[in-house]
Amino acid sequence: MTDSEPGAGDREDPLTELCDLCGVVISDSTEVYSLVRDSSAIHAHDSQFDGKRMIVACSPEHLDELIRQFKRRPFVEDDLWAGKIARVMQQHPEGISVEALAEEASLNVAEVGAGVRWHNREFLRWPAEFGEGGDDRGDDDR
Repeated sequence: MTDSEPGAGDREDPLTELCDLCGVVISDSTEVYSLVRDSSAIHAHDSQFDGKRMIVACSPEHLDELIRQFKRRPFVEDDLWAGKIARVMQQHPEGISVEALAEEASLNVAEVGAGVRWHNREFLRWPAEFGEGGDDRGDDDR
């Protein structure tokens, strides 16, 4: 059977996963999953999954540690809104009014403004923190 034949993708090979904590390869179907709150997690198409990140671990202990780590992270609404705005903007490369953007992103105009400001602050923070080239190496190190 070739990959293009019907039923070729139906085999029951276990999927390979990586533990989000330690990076170990999990190929024996013993992985454990959970959903955690994460303001930077934006689903490509379905807004009901925005703000939720699926995590995978090699053991219940590693899953518990990952959950603890995510609980300590702040959930930043402006970050979530910036992601929602970016998803809508990808669908409108020609541009879109603020009102239409707010409607499509299920935000209000004030939330759109806050999301844009958050994005702009993060955009400016990156080179200040990591340099124009995205890292801290000088030209002599390249």
